[in-house]
Amino acid sequence: MIGNTVTLVGNLTDAPSIRFLDNGSSVANFNLAVTERVFDKSSNEWKDGDTVFVRCGVWKSAGAENVAESLPKGSRVIVTGKLRQHNYTTDNGENRSVLNLEVEEIGVSLRFAVAKPVKATRAAQTPAPSSDPWSMPTSAAAGAERSS
Repeated sequence: MIGNTVTLVGNLTDAPSIRFLDNGSSVANFNLAVTERVFDKSSNEWKDGDTVFVRCGVWKSAGAENVAESLPKGSRVIVTGKLRQHNYTTDNGENRSVLNLEVEEIGVSLRFAVAKPVKATRAAQTPAPSSDPWSMPTSAAAGAERSS
C-alpha cells in the first residue's frame, strides 16, 4: 500500500515551540515556509514561486527536544513525515479542516549552511547550550581534534 509520506525543504518561520504533556511526552511545533523555484522563460532566470506554509509537529520519539534546542528561526531544514488532517468545529459552528505534517525525520539543509552535528546525550550529561547554534561543546570539540 502506498503511504502518505512526504519530504519538504523549507525555512522555519519562527523558532520551534515545545510543550510537555501530562504523560511526559513532548512535542515541538513550527511552521515551515516552502517556496518553489520556477524558471521564467521571458527573463531567462530562476525566480521564487508561490510559498506554502506547513504546520509541523515533532514528537519526543522523533527528537522534539533536539529540534527545539537546535533550530532557530530561519533555519533551512529537510523534513520527512506523514500528512495528518484534523477536523474541528469553530465556536460559530463552522466545520474546518487543517493539514499538518507529523515529522518523522528532520535535518538541517547544508545547501547554504555548515553544521557540526553533536550526538545528543542523556539530559543529566547535556552541556549548557551555546549562543551559537552550530558550535560544538568543548568536550566534543576536543574529542574531534584527537581523532583527526
